[in-house]
Amino acid sequence: MIDVPWSRKMSAFTFLFDHMVVLLAQSMQISKVAEWVNEHDTRIWRIVKHYVKKAFKQEDYSNVTAVCVDETSERKGHNYITIFADKKTGKVLFVTRGKDSDTIGRFFTELLCHHGDPWKIEQVSCDMSPAFICGISEYLVNAKIIFDKFHVMQLVNKAIDEVRRAEQKENSILKKTRYIWLKSINRLTEKQNQILFSLRSLNLKTARSYQMKLNLQEFWKIQDRNEAHLYLKRWYFWLTHSRLEPMISLAKTIRNHWEGILNYFECRFTNALMEGVNSVVQSLKRSARGYKNTDNFITMIYLRCGKLNFEIPT
Repeated sequence: MIDVPWSRKMSAFTFLFDHMVVLLAQSMQISKVAEWVNEHDTRIWRIVKHYVKKAFKQEDYSNVTAVCVDETSERKGHNYITIFADKKTGKVLFVTRGKDSDTIGRFFTELLCHHGDPWKIEQVSCDMSPAFICGISEYLVNAKIIFDKFHVMQLVNKAIDEVRRAEQKENSILKKTRYIWLKSINRLTEKQNQILFSLRSLNLKTARSYQMKLNLQEFWKIQDRNEAHLYLKRWYFWLTHSRLEPMISLAKTIRNHWEGILNYFECRFTNALMEGVNSVVQSLKRSARGYKNTDNFITMIYLRCGKLNFEIPT
C-alpha cells in the first residue's frame, strides 16, 4: 500500500519480477509465462500492459515523416485492426481498432500526443482502400499517397484468376493450374515450369493475361517517373483493348489510382517493412489461436514490434 524503492505502488510483485515477466513476454506467449512463474495469466497481463503503456507514453514521434499503413484481422474474418509503422525505423507507431477513415484520424491525434507533426508526414504507403485514401487526404494533408506495388500485383493476380476460371469452363486443360499463373516464376517447381511453358505456347486468354502481368512486373524496375508514366499508358491501352473483361476492369482501377502508383518512382517507397511486421502479427495469432480480447492483441503487437524502451535493468 505504500511507496517502496523495490516495487510499484499497489503491486504484488517486485520491480525485478515485473521486468523478468516483460522480458519473457517478448518471446513467449502470456499463458506460457504465467505457467512458468506459477501465476494466473490475468496478473501477468496487468504487468505487461502497465509497462507497455508506460513505455509507449514516452515515445517521441517528432522525426516521423513517412509511414506505412496496413490492416489485419484479429482472427479470420473478425475484428480488424490497423497498424501504422515508421518507414525509416520499421517500428510500429500506432495500432487501433477498425479499418475505416477514422483510424487515420486517431493516428493524427496520437502523433500530436507524442510530439509528432501530422503536417510533416510527406509520404504514406498503403493499399487502395477508399477509407485510407479519404482519411489521409483529410488528416495528413501534406502527404503523398503511394500505393504499394505488392497490393497492385495482388489485383493483377486476382484479375488473371478470374480470366482463368471463366476460360476453364470451356477448356479443361486449365484445371488445377491456378497457382502456376499466380506464383512468381522463380518460385515454380521444375514440373510447374514445364506445364507453364506448354500452356503459354497455346492460344489461351489466360496466357495473354499472364503476359500482361509479366510486363507490369518490368514496370517497377524503371528508374524515371516520366518513362514509367509512358510505360504505364501503353500497358493500360493494351489491357483496355484486350477484350478480357477482368483485365479491362483492372485497367480502370489502375487509372483511378494513377498518381499514387507513379508516386512510387519518386521515393521507391513500399510496404515491404510491413511484411515483417505482419509475419510477427500472424505468428502471434497462430500461437495464441486468436485473441478474444483485442486490447491484449494490440498490447502484444506493441511489445513485439514497437521497439519500446522499457528501461529494464541488466
